[in-house]
Amino acid sequence: MNKEILSPGPALSQDGAQPRLSLTTRLFYGFGSVAFGAKDNGFSYFLAFFYAQVVGLPAAKVGLAIMVALIIDAFIDPVLGQLSDNTRSKWGRRHPFMYAAALPVALSYLLLWNPPQGWSENALIAYLVVTAILIRTFISTYEIPSAALSAELTTDYDERTQLLSYRFLFSWIGGLATYAAALAIFLRPTAEYPVGQLNPQGYSSYGAFAALVMLTAILVSALGTHREIKRLRAPPHERISMGRFWREMGGTLANRSFLMILGAAFFLAMATGLGFAISLYFATYFWAFSSGQIAGFTASSLIGAVIAFAAAPRVAARFDKKPAAMALVPTALTFAVLPVILRLLGLMPANGEGALYAAVFATNLISQSAATTAGILFVSMIADVVEDAELKTGRRQEGLFFAAAAFVNKAVSGLGIFGASLIVGAIGFPQGAAPGEVSAEVLRALGRVYVPVQLALYGLATVFLLGYGISRASHGETLRLLAARAAQARGSEPERL
Repeated sequence: MNKEILSPGPALSQDGAQPRLSLTTRLFYGFGSVAFGAKDNGFSYFLAFFYAQVVGLPAAKVGLAIMVALIIDAFIDPVLGQLSDNTRSKWGRRHPFMYAAALPVALSYLLLWNPPQGWSENALIAYLVVTAILIRTFISTYEIPSAALSAELTTDYDERTQLLSYRFLFSWIGGLATYAAALAIFLRPTAEYPVGQLNPQGYSSYGAFAALVMLTAILVSALGTHREIKRLRAPPHERISMGRFWREMGGTLANRSFLMILGAAFFLAMATGLGFAISLYFATYFWAFSSGQIAGFTASSLIGAVIAFAAAPRVAARFDKKPAAMALVPTALTFAVLPVILRLLGLMPANGEGALYAAVFATNLISQSAATTAGILFVSMIADVVEDAELKTGRRQEGLFFAAAAFVNKAVSGLGIFGASLIVGAIGFPQGAAPGEVSAEVLRALGRVYVPVQLALYGLATVFLLGYGISRASHGETLRLLAARAAQARGSEPERL
């Protein structure tokens, strides 16, 4: 263990605790996730639909293009995390990246929704790949350092869950607000486009609106948390070679509990992302809901996010994070697929009936509440790995761990879109079809493929959770050992507990 890896951080008590965070700090910190939510909901709900049904590209190629961007992103994120961990500046390790990302995030997102006119199919696919890589890279430049702050701002087992609840809540608010604005304002039916979701100009206006929202959120959060810089950890006073850079990255990411929670989060993200990406197909064609009805689903998702915001700290405090998450994942699965299963069995109300909308609304609310609560716990569990790895390696690398977490979050859109595109292409879903023009057999095939895929993904998430080994008790012991080590390094012994 290298004792010079980290410079002294904020003052800790002998059990590693830090002062509790103020409400304003939690609010400013959480508000930054409005940017990620706006970007991710655009990717999850609209991007594949826009490029396939509006621009007119093959659905399978659209999914593959976004998958390519995700794969490249997988290599960029850990490097950004490691760079953030080792950056020295008067603004600390995280804030220089956060400030630098604001304008590029907005500009790249604007480009994504304004593809050139008259280009060939292959040229448009290349344009989609490049712009998707740009927005993912720039959002990572903000999101990874920002997410890493959660493990620096507090080491408390329960306060971390509370802090990350703010992050998830604002992410949902940002995503759902821009989603609702898109459907209610920019994608409203017109005489030329009676199905508003097929209006290309609406997507351009939505892109400009969402870009402004993201720019504002990033700057407000960075400025609002700027005062915390003085009490955050500093990186080592040493130069790190590229060889050591990569060795440390590999050694840190080999932590077993981290690999298990990352695997669980990855498959939950895939399942959630698939549900998001294909939801517009289900809402528009399978259930034949109107634009106004589809926009109304933002209420169920927002209520679910508020429930998760309140529930996550409480269930973690009462049941511990791992067992709570293992109960929530199957709950989310059950209510995610239940309406589709009942329709395939002929047990749901007919399209157009009010009871149908009420039933889908209610099951969506329950599923989103459970999945979002589990997601908060997953990220809080990743934060708890930071101290476990620090005890074992002597390195504190919040940015590197949260780079992996950020990649998993982006898998919601990337892998979800890819999976949805594969399903849509495999069943021969027609391009540019209006509601009522898709055959009943194709719609049944949509449900028959979607359900077993979701069963597999949620099941794998639960299996990986079994391997996570950090509990409230073990985390407390880790903090105690780290505090004792820090006291010894300062030349004094900690007081007895």
